[in-house]
Amino acid sequence: MPRSTAQTSGDLEPSRYPGERLGLPDQGTGSVARAGRRIAALLIDWASAMLIALLFTPYESAAYTWVTPLVFAVLQIVFIPTIGGSIGHRLLGMHVVPVTGGWVGPWRPIVRTVLLVLVVPALVWDSDQRGFHDKLAGTVLIRA
Repeated sequence: MPRSTAQTSGDLEPSRYPGERLGLPDQGTGSVARAGRRIAALLIDWASAMLIALLFTPYESAAYTWVTPLVFAVLQIVFIPTIGGSIGHRLLGMHVVPVTGGWVGPWRPIVRTVLLVLVVPALVWDSDQRGFHDKLAGTVLIRA
Protein backbone atom coordinates (compact mmCIF):
# COMPACT_ATOMS: atom_id res chain seq x y z
CA MET A 1 0.00 0.00 0.00
CA PRO A 2 1.60 3.35 -1.02
CA ARG A 3 2.21 5.99 1.64
CA SER A 4 0.34 9.25 1.47
CA THR A 5 2.37 12.27 0.41
CA ALA A 6 0.70 14.39 3.10
CA GLN A 7 3.04 15.39 5.91
CA THR A 8 2.34 14.02 9.35
CA SER A 9 3.79 15.50 12.50
CA GLY A 10 6.45 12.77 12.63
CA ASP A 11 7.59 13.68 9.09
CA LEU A 12 8.25 17.35 9.82
CA GLU A 13 11.83 18.50 9.57
CA PRO A 14 13.23 19.94 12.78
CA SER A 15 13.04 23.70 12.93
CA ARG A 16 16.29 25.63 12.84
CA TYR A 17 15.30 27.77 15.84
CA PRO A 18 12.38 28.10 18.27
CA GLY A 19 9.48 29.95 16.66
CA GLU A 20 10.44 29.27 13.05
CA ARG A 21 7.25 27.28 12.40
CA LEU A 22 5.24 30.12 13.92
CA GLY A 23 6.79 32.65 11.55
CA LEU A 24 8.72 34.40 14.33
CA PRO A 25 12.26 35.75 14.03
CA ASP A 26 15.25 33.86 15.42
CA GLN A 27 16.42 36.67 17.72
CA GLY A 28 15.42 40.06 19.03
CA THR A 29 11.98 41.63 19.23
CA GLY A 30 9.18 39.20 18.43
CA SER A 31 11.32 36.07 18.90
CA VAL A 32 10.32 33.31 21.30
CA ALA A 33 11.42 34.12 24.85
CA ARG A 34 14.07 31.65 25.96
CA ALA A 35 14.07 29.50 29.09
CA GLY A 36 16.32 31.64 31.31
CA ARG A 37 14.16 34.71 30.91
CA ARG A 38 10.96 32.69 31.39
CA ILE A 39 12.20 31.06 34.60
CA ALA A 40 13.38 34.40 36.01
CA ALA A 41 9.95 35.93 35.24
CA LEU A 42 8.23 33.01 36.94
CA LEU A 43 10.36 33.53 40.06
CA ILE A 44 9.50 37.25 40.10
CA ASP A 45 5.80 36.46 39.72
CA TRP A 46 5.85 33.81 42.43
CA ALA A 47 7.75 36.13 44.83
CA SER A 48 5.16 38.85 44.14
CA ALA A 49 2.34 36.42 44.89
CA MET A 50 4.04 35.36 48.12
CA LEU A 51 4.39 38.96 49.28
CA ILE A 52 0.77 39.78 48.47
CA ALA A 53 -0.41 36.56 50.16
CA LEU A 54 1.36 37.72 53.34
CA LEU A 55 -1.09 40.63 53.47
CA PHE A 56 -3.95 38.17 53.87
CA THR A 57 -2.52 35.20 55.77
CA PRO A 58 0.29 34.48 58.24
CA TYR A 59 3.40 32.95 56.67
CA GLU A 60 3.40 29.60 58.44
CA SER A 61 -0.32 28.90 58.11
CA ALA A 62 -2.03 26.31 55.96
CA ALA A 63 -4.03 29.13 54.36
CA TYR A 64 -0.82 30.76 53.09
CA THR A 65 -0.06 27.57 51.16
CA TRP A 66 -3.35 27.93 49.26
CA VAL A 67 -3.52 31.71 49.03
CA THR A 68 -0.14 32.09 47.28
CA PRO A 69 -1.08 30.06 44.15
CA LEU A 70 -4.47 31.77 44.10
CA VAL A 71 -2.85 35.22 44.16
CA PHE A 72 -0.37 34.07 41.48
CA ALA A 73 -3.26 32.95 39.27
CA VAL A 74 -5.21 36.18 39.75
CA LEU A 75 -2.15 38.26 38.88
CA GLN A 76 -1.60 36.25 35.69
CA ILE A 77 -5.25 36.39 34.63
CA VAL A 78 -5.51 40.14 35.26
CA PHE A 79 -2.18 41.30 33.85
CA ILE A 80 -1.83 39.17 30.70
CA PRO A 81 -4.83 40.73 28.90
CA THR A 82 -4.33 44.22 30.35
CA ILE A 83 -0.57 44.85 30.10
CA GLY A 84 0.39 41.98 27.79
CA GLY A 85 2.03 39.77 30.38
CA SER A 86 2.68 39.26 34.04
CA ILE A 87 4.81 41.67 36.06
CA GLY A 88 7.78 39.30 35.66
CA HIS A 89 7.23 39.06 31.91
CA ARG A 90 7.09 42.81 31.50
CA LEU A 91 10.10 43.50 33.77
CA LEU A 92 12.17 41.08 31.69
CA GLY A 93 10.99 42.39 28.32
CA MET A 94 8.45 39.76 27.28
CA HIS A 95 4.76 39.57 26.52
CA VAL A 96 2.14 36.93 25.80
CA VAL A 97 0.47 37.03 22.39
CA PRO A 98 -1.96 34.72 20.61
CA VAL A 99 -0.40 32.69 17.80
CA THR A 100 -3.14 33.95 15.48
CA GLY A 101 -2.38 37.60 16.30
CA GLY A 102 -4.58 40.27 17.84
CA TRP A 103 -5.59 40.69 21.46
CA VAL A 104 -5.08 37.78 23.82
CA GLY A 105 -8.63 38.19 25.18
CA PRO A 106 -9.97 36.96 28.53
CA TRP A 107 -10.18 33.18 28.00
CA ARG A 108 -6.59 32.52 26.90
CA PRO A 109 -5.04 33.82 30.15
CA ILE A 110 -7.49 31.73 32.17
CA VAL A 111 -6.66 28.49 30.31
CA ARG A 112 -2.94 29.28 30.32
CA THR A 113 -2.89 30.11 34.04
CA VAL A 114 -4.90 27.10 35.21
CA LEU A 115 -2.48 24.83 33.37
CA LEU A 116 0.54 26.81 34.61
CA VAL A 117 -0.59 26.45 38.23
CA LEU A 118 -0.84 22.68 37.67
CA VAL A 119 2.92 22.88 36.84
CA VAL A 120 3.26 19.71 34.72
CA PRO A 121 1.84 21.24 31.49
CA ALA A 122 4.40 24.03 31.77
CA LEU A 123 7.22 21.47 31.90
CA VAL A 124 6.22 19.83 28.59
CA TRP A 125 7.65 21.90 25.73
CA ASP A 126 7.57 21.59 21.96
CA SER A 127 10.34 22.47 19.50
CA ASP A 128 9.19 26.10 19.54
CA GLN A 129 9.81 26.24 23.30
CA ARG A 130 6.11 26.63 23.97
CA GLY A 131 4.83 24.87 27.06
CA PHE A 132 1.69 22.75 26.85
CA HIS A 133 -0.11 25.55 28.72
CA ASP A 134 0.75 27.95 25.86
CA LYS A 135 -0.17 25.42 23.16
CA LEU A 136 -3.62 24.78 24.60
CA ALA A 137 -4.24 28.49 25.11
CA GLY A 138 -2.99 29.28 21.59
CA THR A 139 -0.39 31.71 22.91
CA VAL A 140 3.34 32.25 22.69
CA LEU A 141 5.64 34.20 25.01
CA ILE A 142 7.80 36.52 22.91
CA ARG A 143 10.44 39.16 23.52
CA ALA A 144 9.07 42.68 23.53
